[in-house]
Amino acid sequence: MSEPAHFERQDAADSERVDPEKLEVAPGRKREGLEGWVPELATDSETCEALEKAFDYRGDVTLTLKTGTKIEGYVFDRVAGATLSTSFVRILPKTGGGRMKIAYTDILALSFSGRDPAAGKSWDAWVRKYWEKKEAGVEGASLHPDMGE
Repeated sequence: MSEPAHFERQDAADSERVDPEKLEVAPGRKREGLEGWVPELATDSETCEALEKAFDYRGDVTLTLKTGTKIEGYVFDRVAGATLSTSFVRILPKTGGGRMKIAYTDILALSFSGRDPAAGKSWDAWVRKYWEKKEAGVEGASLHPDMGE
């Protein structure tokens, strides 16, 4: 005996029709203007919140370590452990040299030093720009990002 198809199941037939637009349970995140921001890292929660925002940021940040070393680069990963000592960020330094893993407890200061390449842009603006180029006959017009911006 085979399992009934989705539309044949009793629970699907008896349930009310659901509007898929009302199923959204996770609100979207508002993009913040973080470029140039230097958050205060006075408490554990401030440190965690700032490093979470650094992970969401699309530009480079500068981490100042307690040793005095400054590392500018892109935060591509983070692990928020139960405490600061079990939490870390992973960064791609602007100067190269490979990925670095830095414990939250080693970070003295953070600044959102790099330009956010997607700030103020939206998908609609991107598509509109594509169609403007296409209609103007620009050769090679595509939906790929412009490298000069």
